[in-house]
Amino acid sequence: MTTVEPARPLAAKRRYTRKQRRLMLIGAAGAVLFLAAGLVLFALRDTIVFFYGPSEIAEKSVAPGTRMRLGGLVEQGSVVRGPGQRVAFSITDSRTVIKVSYEGLLPDLFREGQGVVTEGVFQGGSQFRADSVLAKHDENYMPREVADALKKQGHWQPGDPAAPAASSKPAPKAAP
Repeated sequence: MTTVEPARPLAAKRRYTRKQRRLMLIGAAGAVLFLAAGLVLFALRDTIVFFYGPSEIAEKSVAPGTRMRLGGLVEQGSVVRGPGQRVAFSITDSRTVIKVSYEGLLPDLFREGQGVVTEGVFQGGSQFRADSVLAKHDENYMPREVADALKKQGHWQPGDPAAPAASSKPAPKAAP
């Protein structure tokens, strides 16, 4: 006759040691953090750029209603002041022009031919509605991103006295 072992009760669970439970908790927390970081990076893949130039917007075929930053030079002769605090102007990188509408106070140093970065909503075509306008802070400074974009497109001449410096680093001191 063979003996049959009694079946284990269904309520009996495998007991984990404290070390095994801690390792499982750490592993689960690590997996959740890895997944969260991956989702954040995936969501931010196109918005990590500080701003887009007019040519980049045209090349990427940005969808209307997209919130973004637009940077470049204010086109000469394009500033039109409307009733109240409404202002319309064009931003260019000398290849593409985007028309910007803005309602509010412009920075004191805003003027034609200077570098600006605007933040707002792309409306399609070559129209942009800005919520804020950031202008250079003195006559020797241009936002590094604007200067880099102009250099990349070949419109920046470092020796040109009319071209503002792209850095706010102080000049090295002369040796005594």
